[in-house]
Amino acid sequence: MDIMKTTKSLAWALRAVAVAALMTTGSAMAQNQEPVSPVPAPKAVNPAAVELGKKLFFDPRLSKSGFISCNSCHNLSMGGTDNLKTSIGHNWQQGPINSPTVLNSRLNLAQFWDGRAADLKAQAGGPIANPGEMAFTHELALETLKSIPGYVEEFKQVFKTDQLTIDEVTTAIAAFEETLVTPNARFDQWLDGDKKALTKDELAGYQLFKDSGCVACHNGPNLGGNSFQKMGVVQAYKTASTAEGRKGVTGKDADRLNFKVPTLRNIELTYPYFHDGAAETMTQAVDLMGRLQLGREFSKNENAKIVAFLKTLTGQQPQIALPIMPPSTDKTPKPRPFN
Repeated sequence: MDIMKTTKSLAWALRAVAVAALMTTGSAMAQNQEPVSPVPAPKAVNPAAVELGKKLFFDPRLSKSGFISCNSCHNLSMGGTDNLKTSIGHNWQQGPINSPTVLNSRLNLAQFWDGRAADLKAQAGGPIANPGEMAFTHELALETLKSIPGYVEEFKQVFKTDQLTIDEVTTAIAAFEETLVTPNARFDQWLDGDKKALTKDELAGYQLFKDSGCVACHNGPNLGGNSFQKMGVVQAYKTASTAEGRKGVTGKDADRLNFKVPTLRNIELTYPYFHDGAAETMTQAVDLMGRLQLGREFSKNENAKIVAFLKTLTGQQPQIALPIMPPSTDKTPKPRPFN
């Protein structure tokens, strides 16, 4: 089959999917006739579990070095990311992949770029035991927590049991992460009926976003996070990254470079972009996505309008008071930052 015909067919197929998305994206879609809906409020949660989870999220004692916490790579002052091409792990190791934002992550169909964790609870335990990240073990993390009376008592109060396992730890962290949503972006205000919330150029950018087929993958309340897609549909994606995407989970060569579609919420804050952090700016990301995924070269003016629209997706950031950690004791394992 002729390659040019194939790539053009793929591009038209994506645009056809976008049209279908405009017609079938759920009840919110039916209400406002848009493929995107506002960020929903967080689900009802246990406030005590959330508070415990917040402490654990910020506590570097869950790492071998005593220096790295969940917030190190998912900095809540920086859009839930670290703004690095790839994250820094134990002993200054270079991570293999860009750190995705934790904000609105509860809306994702799965966690991690390759979707290997079904939910936030399953994800929370991964970095603790990953030798390239926090470099601890679950057993040592639990030994640390059990040596701290303040944590022992708080776990008992939250879970109504003397049992303290990794299950309680990840449940608490996930409870906190469930609350990390960013509602009331200017685009959401527009969706909710405030037609003055967006400028003419921002609205033109949104129209281009829809007409070009971007909504085939970036739809729903999170503008992404709800499907896995091939990186490099029309043109092959060239990267030095060794990340294989879904292939690492399924073992199928057909899933190579299939990644979870990233959310576009708060994208102005979550640079650099893509799984390998290769796109340093939104302008560069829009240009590459147009060519690689849609077979379209956006003009400078078109690109600027789409970027203007993307900036309207920044929502209200979580207002987090830093927790005061319960103190360690003589029995608490000592940090080992240099080995």
